[in-house]
Amino acid sequence: MAEASAEHTATTEAPAGGSGGMPQFDFAVWPGQIAWALIIFVGLYVVLSRVLLPRVKVAMDTRAAKINGDMEEARRLRDEAQAQAAAAAREIAEARSRAQRTAVEAKARSAEEAKARQGALEAELNAKIGEAETRIRASRDAAMENVRGIAADTVAAIAEKLTGVASSAEDVEAALNAVSTSN
Repeated sequence: MAEASAEHTATTEAPAGGSGGMPQFDFAVWPGQIAWALIIFVGLYVVLSRVLLPRVKVAMDTRAAKINGDMEEARRLRDEAQAQAAAAAREIAEARSRAQRTAVEAKARSAEEAKARQGALEAELNAKIGEAETRIRASRDAAMENVRGIAADTVAAIAEKLTGVASSAEDVEAALNAVSTSN
């Protein structure tokens, strides 16, 4: 085991004649490292500028064009929707106006019909009142004639009771006429 330990120690030590540090800090290899760094940088620059970046630019331009197209379409649709909303608002206003006109016309027609019916009913009622007044006058006149006849009979009966003599119809009529003209 001692031999394995010695071998292991021997492999971890720096080789004889070397500087014993990191090769990046060895100034002797710097020109080669710089040359390779430049070659890699130029290679990456060429690959990026000629292959990858144009593809990215095309993708970005395509995406921007799509976004702009979508925005234009959205603006067009918004304008169209606003125009349709304005048209719908005008139609609603016109419909309300027509409905109000219809309601006013219906109300006016209804009022005219009611006035006509009222006039017809008043005429019918006035005719019935006139007929009733005529009947009442006729009944009153008939009653007054009956009252006059009853009064004449009553006057004749009272005069006969008081005087004991029957009065003639002309005397009773003359007495009644004298009383009615004095009132």
